[in-house]
Amino acid sequence: MPASPPAPPSQTLSRGVRILEALAEAPGALTTDEIAREIAVHRSIAYRLIRTLEEHGLVERDDTGRVALGVRLSALAAGVSRDLVSGALPELTAVANELRMTAFVGVIDGSECVTLTSVEPQTAVASMAQRPGAHHPLSAGATGKALLSMLPEGEWPVPPTPALVAEVAAIRERGYGVSSDEVIPTVRAVAVPVRLRGGRPVALAVIYVGEVDDTAAIARRLQRSADALRAATGG
Repeated sequence: MPASPPAPPSQTLSRGVRILEALAEAPGALTTDEIAREIAVHRSIAYRLIRTLEEHGLVERDDTGRVALGVRLSALAAGVSRDLVSGALPELTAVANELRMTAFVGVIDGSECVTLTSVEPQTAVASMAQRPGAHHPLSAGATGKALLSMLPEGEWPVPPTPALVAEVAAIRERGYGVSSDEVIPTVRAVAVPVRLRGGRPVALAVIYVGEVDDTAAIARRLQRSADALRAATGG
């Protein structure tokens, strides 16, 4: 008996996921019209999708009607790697407030680096937001390359160009990665690779705007938190 053809994917669900992705990538809240353009649908369709996501707490609207990711989404994301998130948050909080930079955990998702959880400093006048779910190619930025440094080149999910191979080799030798203007214009990053129990690669990182003379000192601070994270998660 011939196998049944696979069921077609749900267009409505796919559009809802694309809204969440668009909000995760946006620098701020979006209007309904902006969301409609992002996912290439009529405004009325976008509005109905937003209302459904809002009912489930996955998005929320401010007083002007602009849409942002909702707190329920953070709770769902935390459940994916609960032990990692719970172990990382105290360290991220300490790093963020000590360095006055946004600190976060990056993980691998296919060919992308995805922010699992993040903490913004409480004392900084201004800081960069790095929302959970934000993603960019593994081949760009200190965090993605720090993650690649823990994989054999033959297992990379991105093309091993000569330039990328050289940068990742430097991270392996130095123990940390640095980047500037690679993911977001004017934004700099420092990231350290962390191999947890079972060999799972993650990266601890900070992002900031402006010059910092001693990125090695930032990396040493991140490495202390990486050691603590390994201990907290049984790594």
